Amino acid sequence: AGFSFWGLFAGVLFGCIGFAAFIYGKKNQEFKPMIIGFLLMGYPYFVRDTIALYLVGVVLMVALFVWRE
Repeated sequence: AGFSFWGLFAGVLFGCIGFAAFIYGKKNQEFKPMIIGFLLMGYPYFVRDTIALYLVGVVLMVALFVWRE
């Protein structure tokens, strides 16, 4: 229940971006991309609202590129 095409699309999109960020962080020994990548891969399992999926995904992606160590 609660599945829609756009919700599934958001989960796959942000999951793929999260996977790439996780692998990048692991390869370069950087903690921040690994954590944010893990969060991008995992949060779609817990958020069912389509708008919330996109909002959380965009916030995490912005954090990936803006947050400095």
